[in-house]
Amino acid sequence: MTLLSRRSFLGGSVAAAGAAALSPWARAAGANQDVRLAVVGFRWRGKQLIEAFRKVPGVRIAALCDVDQELLDQQRQECQEHGERVEVYVDVRKLLDDENIDAVAIATPNHWHALIGIWACQANKDVYVEKPISHNIWEGAQLVAAARRYDRIVQTGTQNRSDMGLIQAMQYLHDGKLGRIKLARGLCYNRRKSIGKVTAAQPIPDHVDYNLWSGPAPIKPLLRKQFHYDWHWDQTYGNGDIGNQGVHELDLCRWAIRADELPARVISAGGRFGYDDDGNTANTQIALFDYEPAPILFEVRGLPSRAGQQEEVMDDYRKTRVGIVVECEKGYFAGGRGGGAVHEYDGKVIERFQGDSGAGHQANFIEAVRNRDASSLRAEIREGYLSSALGHMAGMSHQLGQHAGRDEIERQLSVHPVAADALARMAEHLQANEVDLAESPITLGAMLDWNDAEQKFNADIETNRRLTRDYRQPFVVPKAV
Repeated sequence: MTLLSRRSFLGGSVAAAGAAALSPWARAAGANQDVRLAVVGFRWRGKQLIEAFRKVPGVRIAALCDVDQELLDQQRQECQEHGERVEVYVDVRKLLDDENIDAVAIATPNHWHALIGIWACQANKDVYVEKPISHNIWEGAQLVAAARRYDRIVQTGTQNRSDMGLIQAMQYLHDGKLGRIKLARGLCYNRRKSIGKVTAAQPIPDHVDYNLWSGPAPIKPLLRKQFHYDWHWDQTYGNGDIGNQGVHELDLCRWAIRADELPARVISAGGRFGYDDDGNTANTQIALFDYEPAPILFEVRGLPSRAGQQEEVMDDYRKTRVGIVVECEKGYFAGGRGGGAVHEYDGKVIERFQGDSGAGHQANFIEAVRNRDASSLRAEIREGYLSSALGHMAGMSHQLGQHAGRDEIERQLSVHPVAADALARMAEHLQANEVDLAESPITLGAMLDWNDAEQKFNADIETNRRLTRDYRQPFVVPKAV
């Protein structure tokens, strides 16, 4: 699972670009040719990608793929209304055999992201893959390796990297105008209601090919009320909010502190509080990523501000709900999608950065496809791998954890003082939601030490097995891409 460093990647990209320029495919997608794009999965994010790519000159929506025939028919009709003649596929393998497709945009459930991306690279197609770029750490590394092996242009859908306001804000921080960065906080205070609880397996919708939907994952009885979307809160397919929305903010935190590797250590504390449902991922969580000299502290809250409230969770830290707060010697930056502002610690605004929510992210991908220059990508796949892996690390810590009392959790989190403060605020938040921590104790996650040289944890075999999963034939992420 050894990955190229960013330096070696940039050095090799020139040669890769030269080799790609000689291929017939590169000529077919040249400056005067349409880039023929296929979109895989479009219940929500995929539909947004179709709309975004339509706005990029020289892009033609050429194919659609979804295992839900009902959604596939609806999207084909919508494309026809836009004058787009599209091929339609239920099985992504048949789509990838289509030589008339130049690039693939992936917006399926998480457990499919890496495998489709790898297969697309092997089929000599460029890839735009939504976050998280993988369901686990190992397969994310395999996707990076496939991008290198086949010299493909692979962009991660962390569009904040293309937000002009955030680009300016990061430059402000990196220029040292606020002094040394001390801490990057990621916040995902996003109201998530209960997904309900079933007493028996639910029927699979007759318009869904469940074998293809399950793909690399085991075929299991459907034990949730809503087939679509709520898979996010089942570890078999999803990664909870720290591995869902949280990847965007983790990516911004990494960008701010200029972290180009995985952290030396990670530890989590949290749980699924406030209701008894079929979800098994944390809805309230803190995770500490031990980077030097500035760590990342991430917080997830899915409950309302207090019991009985129906509004989304409101933040109690520097008025940010979903975004980041970067604490420096002379002040802090608070923001996220759409920009942000630099403040003095008394609250006075020093400078504002107006963003555009990354509107040019898809255009950046297409430009790199045309130029065969992966180094011009604002969210090249290795960036997506690292930011997704942070969410996976926190998830692993939580899954390996045990219920613990407040004193023991504080002792373990003493690796950094800010974690104790976050724990206290989380406890207050749970009390406001009438959660009895004696009856529903916090799970203290395992402290995981990362061995970057060996690309695994300094832990037992069972722990490191969680870096990957058992894949179901024939949907197997290859060990040699």
